[in-house]
Amino acid sequence: METPAAVPDHLFVCVDHVGLAVPDLDEAIRFHTEVLGWRVLHRETNEEQGVEEAMLGTGAQGAENAQIQLLAPLRPESAIGKFLDRSGPGLQQLAYRVTDIDAVCTVLRERGVRLLYDEPRRGTAGSRINFVHPKDAKGVLLELVEQGAGH
Repeated sequence: METPAAVPDHLFVCVDHVGLAVPDLDEAIRFHTEVLGWRVLHRETNEEQGVEEAMLGTGAQGAENAQIQLLAPLRPESAIGKFLDRSGPGLQQLAYRVTDIDAVCTVLRERGVRLLYDEPRRGTAGSRINFVHPKDAKGVLLELVEQGAGH
């Protein structure tokens, strides 16, 4: 049996963020900023994904730090709404930053990995995203993030 070729190192950059499902975005922001000392880097509403979200960071200059993404549902039937109903607040996904989401998706599909979307969708701040099916990632929802031009 032939071993598949490795994904080129330059396609995966780092851990981009950890997504936390929360029922109340403002309350979660207050906790993470006032108690833990993080700061809000970006906040937006993503109607397509059915979430209101905030990206938090440490603010360390020049650091390649992963961020925290707080996700609150806009409606109960959204993915985050269903997650909260099923599992309660907590860790929802781990996101990897990639340089070329199309190339990464192609390689993963060639290896039999299921992705949730046929084509990448719009994510936070104009990024392009897709997700690896949790059953193909040992129970973890993995998000692939190609940052938008604004990063």
